[in-house]
Parts: sequence; structure tokens; C-alpha cells
Amino acid sequence: MTAAPAAPNVLLLMADQLAAAHLPAYGNTVVRSPNLDALARDGVVFESAYCASPLCAPSRFALLTGRRPSAIGAYDNAAELPAGTPTIAHVLRAAGYETTLAGKMHFVGPDQLHGFEERLTTDVYPSGFDWTPDWTLPAGERLEWYHNTTSLLSASAREAALQTDYDDEVCFRAVQRIRDLSLREDGAPFFLTVSFTNPHDPWEIRQRYWDLYDEDAIDPPAVAPIPRAEDDPHSLRLRAMIGLDRRPLSDGEVRHARHGYYAAISYLDERIGEVLAALSDTGLAENTLVVFTADHGELLGERGLWYKMSFLEGSARVPLIVRGPRLAARRVHAPVSQLDLAPTLADLAGALAAGAEFEGTSLVAALTGVSSGPGEAVGEYLAEGVQSPAVMIRRGRHKYIRCEGDPDLLYDLESDPLERRNLAGEPAAAGLVAAFRAESDERWDLSGLERRVLESQRARRLVARALGRGAYAPWDFQPYLDASLLYVRSDAARGERPGRSRPAGGLPPADGG
Repeated sequence: MTAAPAAPNVLLLMADQLAAAHLPAYGNTVVRSPNLDALARDGVVFESAYCASPLCAPSRFALLTGRRPSAIGAYDNAAELPAGTPTIAHVLRAAGYETTLAGKMHFVGPDQLHGFEERLTTDVYPSGFDWTPDWTLPAGERLEWYHNTTSLLSASAREAALQTDYDDEVCFRAVQRIRDLSLREDGAPFFLTVSFTNPHDPWEIRQRYWDLYDEDAIDPPAVAPIPRAEDDPHSLRLRAMIGLDRRPLSDGEVRHARHGYYAAISYLDERIGEVLAALSDTGLAENTLVVFTADHGELLGERGLWYKMSFLEGSARVPLIVRGPRLAARRVHAPVSQLDLAPTLADLAGALAAGAEFEGTSLVAALTGVSSGPGEAVGEYLAEGVQSPAVMIRRGRHKYIRCEGDPDLLYDLESDPLERRNLAGEPAAAGLVAAFRAESDERWDLSGLERRVLESQRARRLVARALGRGAYAPWDFQPYLDASLLYVRSDAARGERPGRSRPAGGLPPADGG
């Protein structure tokens, strides 16, 4: 009898603000990303994967829990993921996995681990309630922390910048941990999440990555800015929030900003290549499932829009590539959701457990070619830029978007991949729109959800004001490192075996030596 294969290790690689359309693996002909190209050639590429919310924190929390943001209170970038909510890190840890996080996850509140045994770095963003939206503000009134055109205009070649400093550290710590894991003797599987902040704006990237591109050859957006009279209300709100109508970008400024974004992708690709090389060089790749994705996309000037916070393809559609033992390279065209990722990892690890209520569907059948997957994705947007919940259903060739007070949007992505034609107002699509609207009523209590969001915003703004007075007690994660337990020390047992791995985080090894 053949022995059952050992539970696979899992390496989850995450980018920040990377749309699928900006990668050669998804058809881009300008960007240079050889390491991600190779991963896609060897792996399963999901052509139509969607984040559960086109904003950093809600998307990440939904990915980790396999539940919609509204179900876990993850409304915006200042919403707290409750400590009692199971994540895939909890599930795998309970099944015997060593769970480690390096990089950004945008956790808010005092729990900065959420099932990870250890974090190798701090986060790049704050962990407090300061970025809480306010749906009660008059339309058009901006909060000081909103995105604006400043980060677009500041795109430049810089040898040292916060984003690259952070990702350099994330890469270094991840590579170090992979090498240490290769020396472990207990045989326990690991779940290592490596989450970079690039290519999130501002695009301040080292010269050698800028020099990979000729700015004159940078492709312009496929869709020109939409005239105000023809644009949809949500896009108009985003334009106002970012200040795009007050300070529109020239064609040259658009090209320069896109140049910076492409350079940031190439920088990210090189860091990912280092992590994957360490996995291969240590022999761990043979039994490691590698998953690459991003928390949301980047509109990058399409239709005159930038950043995310929209259900348009550039904002909501993300890369999802999976490579692993016994998985043949293939492409999956049917829509899937990042909500499907947690149940997929649990399924592959044999770690499905009571207590984890995943809303997504395991993609194992799609990964192995047995089926094309669930064929649908749902999304929610509950943060700045709206004053009531916005929801999305993607099924088959259609994408339906609803936000109370706005006209419905319906796109046929097969005949209209650039989403230029809203079918919702056309008589021929009336039945389809009515069916999607009825389904959205079944999936969401939109008026009740609006009340919960408003209550949460009021409560968090009060707490933020209170915590801003008196003694400051930050929740930001502080990595722990005890150098007295590293390398060769006076304890003769430490370091006496060649190739002995460092104890995790400077904590004593399990065997005391």
C-alpha cells in the first residue's frame, strides 16, 4: 500500500493593489515580471478571481476567514476583526501547522495575530480606528486621510523609500524563515504568509526598476476619462473624493504614474523571486503549495479613475495563481472568489474543522480539473465613497452592481470586457436585472446592513477620539527578538550541530537546546 502524502506546506504570497490585468500572465504586454510569469506557467491560473471587497483590510479579513466582510464586521480600513473569529491560520494551526506571518495584513485592534503563532515584521499601516469613514458627512466633504492625486504626482525613482524599505525587510525575514524551516527535524507542516505592500501607491521605486521601461512606450489606459454627464454616480463620487476633477492629470502625468506602477510590479516580482528561490533551493518546494494573489486591484487611470474602491474590473479582479504538488498547469476561466481560498487550503491540508463557517467553496475540484469551480463571486463595499452598502454579484458572463440611490449596473464581460455599456437600463436585460436584484435582496438585508455600518462608525469614532487623549497605548505589532538565544552562545548545546536552525523569534527551542 502506498503511504498517503504528507500534508502540504502552504506559502501564501500577497501583493497590495495589484490588478490581474497588469500582469503578463493575464495578457499585459508591457510589464516585466519573469518570476510571476514562471509561477503562472507551472501553476493553475484563475482568469476571473475577485476580492470580497475592493479595499485593503476588509478584503484581507474576508480572505483569511472565508466570510463576507459584512458577516464579520470588517466594514473598512479601520474595522476590527473580532479575535474570536476563526481564520485559516487558526484552522491550520489547530491541525498541526506552524503558522507565521511576514508583512502586511492590516489587522486593526489589540489582536495582531489572528491565529498566526508569530509575526516576523510589524505592519506597514496603523492598527487603530483613525481611518473610520463617516457616512453622515455631506456629499463631497472629504476626510484628511482620503486618497488624493498627491501620490500619483509623486511617482519617482528613489533609492530609499518607505514602501521598498518595508518590502525588503519582509523578503529578508521570509527567506530567513524558509531556510530555518528547512532545518527543522520535527516534520510539522508550515503555513507561511508573505505579504508585500507593493505595488501600492506611492510609486517611489529604485532607479534600476524604472530603467526597465521606456516611458514613451508605456501604454495609455484602454478607456479614456468618461465625461461627467455619462459617468455612473459611484465613479463620480470617487472622482470627487480623490480630487480628480479639481486636479485632472495630463496625458504625460498619467503615463509617468503608470510607469511608476509598472516599476513597482517589477520590484515586487524580484522580491517574490527571492522567496520562491529560497523555497526551491532548500528542497521545500516539492511539498509546498504556493498561492499568489492580491488584496484588490488598481484602476490605474482607466476611465480617468485611480486606486480601488470600485467594482470595475481593474479594482475588483485580482490575480490568483496556485502551484503545488500533483497540480498540473491549467487555466480556469469561470469566476471564483477569494472567499473560496480559506476552504480550499483547509481542504488540501485535510484540516476542515468544526467552528470555521466558510462562506466560500473549496476550489480543489477546479485545481485538479474535475470541474470549473463554483462559477460565481460576490463582493461588498462599505467604506468611504458610498453612503449606503454597495454589493456585486459576478456569475457567468455577467456582473451586477447595486447601491441604493444609484442606478443598477449590469455588464456583459464577454462582449464588453472594458465595461463601457451598462445593460441595466435596456429593455432586453430587464428580466436579468430583476433576477439579480431579487437575489441581492435574498443575500443581503441592505437597510439592516446600513444601520450596522453607521452604528459601528459612530462607536469607533468615539473610541478613536478617546484614545487620542491622555497616555498613548498603540496596538501596532512589535516583533520580539531575543538576541541572547540566537547563534552560538555560552550554552554549549546551542549551535553545536552543523546546520542547526535559529529558534523562532529568538524564543528557546522546544528541546531546550
